[in-house]
Amino acid sequence: MIRKAEFVVSNTDPAKCPKPDRAEIAFIGRSNVGKSSLINMLTGVKELAKTSQKPGKTQLVNHFMINDRWYLVDLPGYGFAKVSKDRKVKWEKMISSYLTSRSNLCGVFVLIDSRLEPQTIDLEFVNWCGEQNVPFVLAFTKADKQSKSQTDKNVKAFLNKMEEIFGEYPDYFVTSAEKQGGKEEVLKFIDDLISEYESERTN
Repeated sequence: MIRKAEFVVSNTDPAKCPKPDRAEIAFIGRSNVGKSSLINMLTGVKELAKTSQKPGKTQLVNHFMINDRWYLVDLPGYGFAKVSKDRKVKWEKMISSYLTSRSNLCGVFVLIDSRLEPQTIDLEFVNWCGEQNVPFVLAFTKADKQSKSQTDKNVKAFLNKMEEIFGEYPDYFVTSAEKQGGKEEVLKFIDDLISEYESERTN
């Protein structure tokens, strides 16, 4: 359960992130996937991650301290935000540098829009995570925006692609920010990751 969530720092340089002295869980997805809404739903703080109708609003690595115990990190979206090519390259470098260099990163939630069939950009990103040994899980968003059967169909199609790439499914969650869907399961999973990280550090 999240009792306390506070903004710590935003920056464009992973080297300037807070000292990696506690567990860290990151959230990423392509522009407009519902990342801010999901973070706000999980933390119970409405304006913690700023939601915006304009894709590509998160352009920085944003750290939040949760329960004075661990960091939640809101990463810039990948995909079709309307920015210059030069800026896009900088973003991608910043994101890849962060994901491959943070020693305290326990897990990355890759958000996938459950209303869509598998998108190449998501598959490419997840494939990259696999190649770089970035510990990721999937969170399918906006599950309340269509029928359960349509959500199930799209989720299954994406998982089938995962099986083609990795030979197995990664861990995954189906969520709805509006209806609080998946909240308890995601928080329990995060808590397990953090406990595991902390016990490894003390041993």
